[in-house]
Amino acid sequence: MKAAVLSAGSWGTTVAAVLADAGTDVTVHARRDEIADAINTRHVNPAYLPDIDLPASLRATTDPAQALAGADIAVVSIPAQTLRANLAAWAPLIGPSTVVVSLMKGIETDSGLRMSQVIRQVAGLPAERVAALSGPNLAREVAARQPAASVIACPDHTVAERLQGAFLTPYFRPYTNTDIVGCELGGAVKNVIALAVGLAGGLGLGDNATAVLMTRGLAETARLGAALGADPLSFSGLAGVGDLIATCSSPLSRNRTFGEYLGKGLSVAQATAATTQTAEGVKSAAALLALAQRHGAEMPITEVVVGVINGQLTAAQAAELLMSRTPKPERYGL
Repeated sequence: MKAAVLSAGSWGTTVAAVLADAGTDVTVHARRDEIADAINTRHVNPAYLPDIDLPASLRATTDPAQALAGADIAVVSIPAQTLRANLAAWAPLIGPSTVVVSLMKGIETDSGLRMSQVIRQVAGLPAERVAALSGPNLAREVAARQPAASVIACPDHTVAERLQGAFLTPYFRPYTNTDIVGCELGGAVKNVIALAVGLAGGLGLGDNATAVLMTRGLAETARLGAALGADPLSFSGLAGVGDLIATCSSPLSRNRTFGEYLGKGLSVAQATAATTQTAEGVKSAAALLALAQRHGAEMPITEVVVGVINGQLTAAQAAELLMSRTPKPERYGL
């Protein structure tokens, strides 16, 4: 099996290494000559994973047509808000039987579409040729070949199983799921909840607050998922609570780190500069909130995060608003 990975960022490079370790023939598309040259000659990505040895079989090119030529799998890992424009250029290069796998965990701001929906719309692909990989996958840990698992979601179970084999290594264990809606929502909403957890951490609110935000954040995800027809069991799996735990708990999490900066008083611009890499929750939060409001799903944590990002609330005001909400019974998923 042959794969093209359209990104030489940290997660794209990591997944390319996973595919290569699994025995898949992989070519990475890099935007910069120096990155492609380093991957090809020194088997390292000096910009994003300078201390990680990449598989010698991994190849890189700056030509997307060369990367996609003959590819059975096209893995896309770029910032969510740049997908539509980039894919418009790549779509004519995608083969007639190529399956596109999204690694992106965001919602398009203007349309409210999930990434698989954008891929299908722009590239004109049927549902069975679009999949999503999601789970508790911190790039640096996977790149260091520490044990990890993920979910490959595709409406066609046979396609998901074929992809499972392409990604399976002794350290990376992919599971299959046909609920692409739930798996993508879990990946997108957890970024916003991680921002909230980071805000709480920056304010010094303690582990109890973190546990509350993670638990109630999972309830928000389930409410939105129910409104959009997702399988509720997906949120208790790797792409749901698993990804939520990793993203909210790890100092390697971009979204949690971004939230911490905001909680300590940095502006969005200052936090963006300090984080250096994309924190998808910052751009997706408003789109998720709008999506929830259209479908009547209550998402109070997401709402206050949007308020902080937009400058309408301080971090302290956000915490006060959440704690002053009307008490209610706790019911699973609500």
